[in-house]
Amino acid sequence: MSRIAFFLMVAVGLAASDDVLQFRREREAELKADDGWLTVSGLFWLKEGPNRFGSAPSNDIVLPPGAPSGVLEFHSGKTAYQGRELRADKPGPPDRITLGDLTLYVIERSGRYAIRLKDKNSKFRREFTGLRWFPPKGAYRVTARFVPYSPPKTLSIPTILGDVEKLPSPGYAVFTLHGHELRLDPVPGDNGGLFFIFRDLTTGKETYPAGRFLDTDPPRDGKLVLDFNKAYNPPCAFTPYATCPLPPKQNHLPVRIEAGELNYHYK
Repeated sequence: MSRIAFFLMVAVGLAASDDVLQFRREREAELKADDGWLTVSGLFWLKEGPNRFGSAPSNDIVLPPGAPSGVLEFHSGKTAYQGRELRADKPGPPDRITLGDLTLYVIERSGRYAIRLKDKNSKFRREFTGLRWFPPKGAYRVTARFVPYSPPKTLSIPTILGDVEKLPSPGYAVFTLHGHELRLDPVPGDNGGLFFIFRDLTTGKETYPAGRFLDTDPPRDGKLVLDFNKAYNPPCAFTPYATCPLPPKQNHLPVRIEAGELNYHYK
C-alpha cells in the first residue's frame, strides 16, 4: 500500500469514527431532552365514557402530586377534552394537553387507545446515568445489497404489549459479517430511509434483551450502508411505559454484533 493510500484510509476511518461519536452525542441529548423518552412516566388505557385525571389515587389517570384535575371523554375511538377532539399519534401528530411540566396525549395501538404521560421531572430523567457503547469498529460498518420486494411484503412485527403490528417492508438487505451471509428485513423509516429491528447473540447479555434498532439512509444503486456502531436501544430500555416493537423472527441474527449501544443496566 502506498503512503498516500494509507493516509487516505486513516482519514476515512477517523471521519467515520467522528460521525459515530456525533450520532451518540445526539442520541443521548434526545433522550435527556424535555420531550425525550426519559420523560415518559405513565400509560393509561382509556375506557368508554369519562376518564378522570388528577393526582388523587381514585382517578383513572393518576398524575403526580399537585397536578390539576380534569376529564377526558372517550367514545368509539375518539377522545375529547373540554369539548375538543384530540388527534391520536396515528396518523398524528398527536394533540397535546400541557399541564405545567406534564404533557398528556393519545396513542393508538392495535385499535386500543391510551393516554401517554410525559413528565419533565420524571424519576427516569432525574436518575439517568448516561449511555454506554461498544467502542466504534470499522468492521461493523458494512455495505449490503438491497433487494426490493415487488410488491412490498407485509411483516408481522410483535410488540412488547403482546400485539402484532402489520407493517410494509420494501425489500431486504443481504450482507456478510464474521464470514456469515446475513439478511435483515426493514420497515420504512424517517425521511425515506429504512428502520431495522434486530437481535443478535449479544442480546440479553451485553445488549438489551428485547433487541435493538438501526436506522439507515435510503438504498442507492442497489446498495445500503448498515453501520451497527449506531445500533441503539428501544425506548423500553429506559421506561416501562413505552410500547416497543420487537424483532421479527427473520431478524434474529446468528452472530455476535459487538457494536452499538450496550444495555443500559449492563455492568
